[in-house]
Amino acid sequence: MRRTVPLLLGALVALVAIAIVALLYVRTTGLRGQPEPGRLETGVARAVRSLAIPGALKRRANPQASSREASGRGLEHFAKFCAACHGNNGDATESAFGSGLYPKPPDLRAQATQGLSDGELFYIIENGVRFTGMPAFGSGKSDPAGEKQTWDLVTFIRHLPHLTPDELAHMQSLNPL
Repeated sequence: MRRTVPLLLGALVALVAIAIVALLYVRTTGLRGQPEPGRLETGVARAVRSLAIPGALKRRANPQASSREASGRGLEHFAKFCAACHGNNGDATESAFGSGLYPKPPDLRAQATQGLSDGELFYIIENGVRFTGMPAFGSGKSDPAGEKQTWDLVTFIRHLPHLTPDELAHMQSLNPL
């Protein structure tokens, strides 16, 4: 019994401290979709995402990495289904929905995205990212046609930093909004 009281008191103090920190966070952010999460929040989120992707899946190689046809198919799919949040050029600054999301969609041309492995990009597209606006586009079942489409997107995402004005214009003509 004597050991139980200090443990319960310690647990109560910890819960009160957590509640105070949570309250301070809510009072300072208002839980609004602020422009950018802080460095700590971003770092923790990226670390958790990295830990959540199984190592074998991170190491998957894109079977059509150098295919211009795959990049073209990925461009068309991206323009129709991804640009609403990520923007046609991948920077998310002029997207229809991305500006209202928290956290904001990442700049897909930036090192933080381009530095991910092909397997990581594939996994993110297929499974989404919890607590963000990124939905899961995979079926959760083995689907060769769906996987091919996801690899097309990975191929195109790798091409985004080199997008030409003609490609951008073509994408704008494909946008559903």
